[in-house]
Amino acid sequence: MEQKLNDAQQKAVLHGDGPMMVLAGPGSGKTLIITKRIENLIREKNVKPKEILVITFTKAAAGEMKQRFLNIMPEGKMVTFGTFHAVFFKILKHAYHFQADNIIREEEKIRLMREMVHTMHLDCEDENEFARSLLGEISLIKNNRMELSHYYPVTCGRDVFFHVYRQYHEFLRRHRKIDFDDMLLYTFELFDQRKDILSAWQKKYRYILIDEFQDVNQLQYDTVRMLAAPSDNLFVVGDDDQSIYRFRGAKPEIMLHMPKDYGNLEVVKLGYNYRCPREVVDFASKIIAHNRQRFQKEIQGVKQQEHAISFRLFNSIKEENENLIKHLKSQKTPFSETAVLFRTNLQARPLMEKLMEYNIPFSAKDRVPNLYEHWIAKDLYAYMRIAKGSRARRDFLMVMNRPKRYLSRDSLESEDVAFDAWMAFYSEQPWIADRIEKLWQDIKIIAGMRPFAAVNYIRKAVGYDDFLKEYADYRNIKEEELVQILEELQESTRGFLTFDDWFGHIEEYSRKIEQVWKKSREEKEAVTLSTFHSAKGLEFDSVHIMEVNEGITPYKKAALPQEMEEERRMFYVAVTRAKQELFLYSVKNINNHEAELSRFLYEAGKKD
Repeated sequence: MEQKLNDAQQKAVLHGDGPMMVLAGPGSGKTLIITKRIENLIREKNVKPKEILVITFTKAAAGEMKQRFLNIMPEGKMVTFGTFHAVFFKILKHAYHFQADNIIREEEKIRLMREMVHTMHLDCEDENEFARSLLGEISLIKNNRMELSHYYPVTCGRDVFFHVYRQYHEFLRRHRKIDFDDMLLYTFELFDQRKDILSAWQKKYRYILIDEFQDVNQLQYDTVRMLAAPSDNLFVVGDDDQSIYRFRGAKPEIMLHMPKDYGNLEVVKLGYNYRCPREVVDFASKIIAHNRQRFQKEIQGVKQQEHAISFRLFNSIKEENENLIKHLKSQKTPFSETAVLFRTNLQARPLMEKLMEYNIPFSAKDRVPNLYEHWIAKDLYAYMRIAKGSRARRDFLMVMNRPKRYLSRDSLESEDVAFDAWMAFYSEQPWIADRIEKLWQDIKIIAGMRPFAAVNYIRKAVGYDDFLKEYADYRNIKEEELVQILEELQESTRGFLTFDDWFGHIEEYSRKIEQVWKKSREEKEAVTLSTFHSAKGLEFDSVHIMEVNEGITPYKKAALPQEMEEERRMFYVAVTRAKQELFLYSVKNINNHEAELSRFLYEAGKKD
């Protein structure tokens, strides 16, 4: 049965020539209007299918959109559906004869960065994380077409970053390789410098439709504007309130400025949400209204449903997780229609442990970093192994200057460490020998402790917290991020009587999580665990949002007004995934620190 269009949807579908922006909130039927518009262009406006280009942000979305369209119009096979990267790479293939093997692979980029880290003797604990941070910054510069000299890096010092940037591009040039950002940059430069080539592609694609337009970055927008000229048959569909990829260069300002870029731009607002219960729509609308950088709009929920939102406050994350497990085991909603959403992927780990314990199947949208593989965890293990009797040189090398004891690697000559021989090495520097003796005393004390008390002793009495502060200052990263890892590790030791008990748990968890990760891709009847970012575009009957607390959502890093507005948009995306029920959970205590309720709850009208 054909779905009846409301007035705003109808206006968008029947739009003829010239630019149009459709502001399509959650559950407003945007896929329907894109597919119906393509059909209308072909059937009623006599546009040839091969002259229509539809751009989406993921390969999966392009495939799904194409299938939806072909279901209503099988004869429209010549319409082009693709991502920005796929479309622009096609253009570059024609111009420069690039092939798939000219695209540098992700693992190749990481390997190259790691090699540079070694060559330049850069001090970092997690090379992969450092490499990804460098690549992220390089990507940001390209996508915003920034002058390198005007950029201030956050991952490392300017001289180091500029050297890495130039070496990376020298490698690409030498091996005739391009990365995904180059696909966009080279297409922009090609169009800018070769008007004949631009004109040929303008004639080929006379009508351009873009889905999820709020995710566009400056480079994509500038390039597509050139492609759509001079007729400007540009039809964009998006929601500035769901723009959550600022870290990739996407920002709502691009949408907000579009009416200035196109004086004849028609704007249509899709004002009905057909997905969420009215109570959820009203709740989300009150929160997002606190953002200033947005198009004003009124969204109405169509679905009437009583008690669609539940709020619970727990003493701790442990209690929160236990309550959720109890709920999942007794609920009538299928697991496949249930999602548990987190602001950051690290939040999911304690719940994953519980789900595995109770054999509740889950599918993880994001690969959760194994906390127990973090370098801070490895330092703790080394201290504990030494306390258990290990005299392996490698264990001592890991922690002998954490905190700083001014001990040199040369002082450990043999593979087995003897404290008296070690102290003898510093016989002419008794103040250093004293530090070795203090370490020896600390080790004996740690040996008699349970894991929780041992971690606490390593932090406070041995001085590991001080080491983290120094390390954070040196690396120009936030100390609290490292402390959070350490606190979560300490919390995970609760209840274990011996180091071996805790090590056994870690081994079992790491083995299981790897199995779950491999299986979770095929798992159909499973609870979905996802960050707010990865849940965008999805919908579920039942949505549970964890730790709706200050410092988590909104995240503690959000300091500037535009960052806080992005946090609000992320929360807006999360709550509007719910088709029937929305559960919001807050806790009073996180890692032994008092936690406040999120400001977003108060913005939605929650009373104390």
